[in-house]
Amino acid sequence: MSLSSIDTLIKMINQIAVNNGAYDDAEAVERVATHVKRFWAKKMRADLIDYLQNDGSNLNPVAKEAAQKIMESQSAA
Repeated sequence: MSLSSIDTLIKMINQIAVNNGAYDDAEAVERVATHVKRFWAKKMRADLIDYLQNDGSNLNPVAKEAAQKIMESQSAA
């Protein structure tokens, strides 16, 4: 994945997290994870998980926890 592609994914998931900022953190995490699972392509989710496992430093806390939740749900499947 190119640097600009992962930057775009990071920006997108962080924006989704900010847009769910009216909810408490647990609800926001759930909503972000649900959104990503429903609307992001499998490759996008895989790239996000790869980024999380190798760095993850540019994800805001809600986005990072949502990505972790997505990763755990995919490994359980």
